[in-house]
Amino acid sequence: MGLTIHKSLFCFFFFTSIFFVLSWFLVLRSTGRPLFDGIVPNSRLLAKADTEISDETPQTNVSTLKEEEGSQNLNSNNCDSNKQVLKVFMYDLPPEFHFELLGWTGKSIWPDIRAAVPEYAGGLNLQHSIEYWLTLDLLNSEFTENLSEKSAIRVRNSSEADVIFVPFFSSISFNRYSKLKPNQKKSTDVLLQEKLVKFLTAQEEWKRSRGRDHIILAHHPNSLLDARTKLWPAIFILADFGRYPLTIANVEKDVIAPYRHVVESYVDDQSDFDNRPTLLYFQGAIYRKDGGIIRQELFYMLKDEKDVHFSFGSIQKDGISQATLGMRSSKFCLNIAGDTPSSNRMFDAISSHCIPVIISDEIELPFEDVLDYSEFCIFVRTTDALKENFLINLMRNIGKKEWTRMWRRLKEVKNYFEYQYPSKENDAVQMIWQAVARKVPSIKMKLHKASRFPQTNISTERVPFSASLPRNFW
Repeated sequence: MGLTIHKSLFCFFFFTSIFFVLSWFLVLRSTGRPLFDGIVPNSRLLAKADTEISDETPQTNVSTLKEEEGSQNLNSNNCDSNKQVLKVFMYDLPPEFHFELLGWTGKSIWPDIRAAVPEYAGGLNLQHSIEYWLTLDLLNSEFTENLSEKSAIRVRNSSEADVIFVPFFSSISFNRYSKLKPNQKKSTDVLLQEKLVKFLTAQEEWKRSRGRDHIILAHHPNSLLDARTKLWPAIFILADFGRYPLTIANVEKDVIAPYRHVVESYVDDQSDFDNRPTLLYFQGAIYRKDGGIIRQELFYMLKDEKDVHFSFGSIQKDGISQATLGMRSSKFCLNIAGDTPSSNRMFDAISSHCIPVIISDEIELPFEDVLDYSEFCIFVRTTDALKENFLINLMRNIGKKEWTRMWRRLKEVKNYFEYQYPSKENDAVQMIWQAVARKVPSIKMKLHKASRFPQTNISTERVPFSASLPRNFW
């Protein structure tokens, strides 16, 4: 009797188990999912898939690669062929902040540039004239019919703008108005900076972004000396970071702009390696402080080399014409750190088609995120340059073929460093606007993060954490 009951129970559990497994199988089949998806890969299926992918992949022939390579080379001079036009809101600052500093007198805020364009100050003032060219470009954008040729346009509504432009001619303000006049307790330059800070910090545009989307120019290393510590959240357009702490200016936040070269551009250059007799050229101030002490040491190392021109020079008398002739007859032009990491000399060399030799360990270069300077410049570490015969041997070991390759590339990119009005495609003005445009996504991300919480709650209130945790959280 007991044996019969035991067998009956065993059969019951056996058939029940089979029924359960079959039911589970049918449920999974009805969902359309593979039964053991992700547990054990099917090697046959994988092999078949690999075969199908291989069969469907088009064969790339050599001619196709060459065509693509040729297309890339044709577009090598276009730094940003898919650029979007930057929308810029420009404050209507009183003329005392901009064109009045150049001697312009008018009854309106801005000169009528369709009738006449006020000239910038000459001489070495020109090298830091970047604010002048950018302001002219924005004013001109309001009269230009074909806006596709522009990298930036002026908009009248600040809420539509990508960035806010501050048209303060800070470099000429320092050069011309930083010295005290009779009966002045503060210089005109300092007074203008104080007015600027007061004006900007009172604007809704500044309060909205805390200045992060504002563009302020301070290309002369001593310009905006007092206001920079108060306006530091803005994007500064600078020559270098030599006189700025990282908390005030840095590569991530700011834009490096090229100097405006002082020598004339070499337009019809028919020279080559053989008819540039001078191997290495430098003319300028030799005795400098800070990092510029290297100039003096290199002078004593190179002054007796027959194919090297290394002498003192300035813009006085015919200094600019001498430098122009000297650079155009030289294969390489030295760009050595001075009081600051950068100098106008490098851009004079580029405009003269003289290969720059850069000896400045802390230098930052314009547009280096889209431009490879090693293609047309030579970089030498300071410690290496001071080794006996290192520099002269390096220069003499660069042959005609290598020099010609760099020289040709130099002529291709020189337009990126040309300031002109009206601006033209990929000249210095438009390259600066494009560099600013590349900062916009980062600016917007910071502004969006800052707007996560109401500003009042950040400083005065603590928001209690009310979300319930799962019971098994701990």
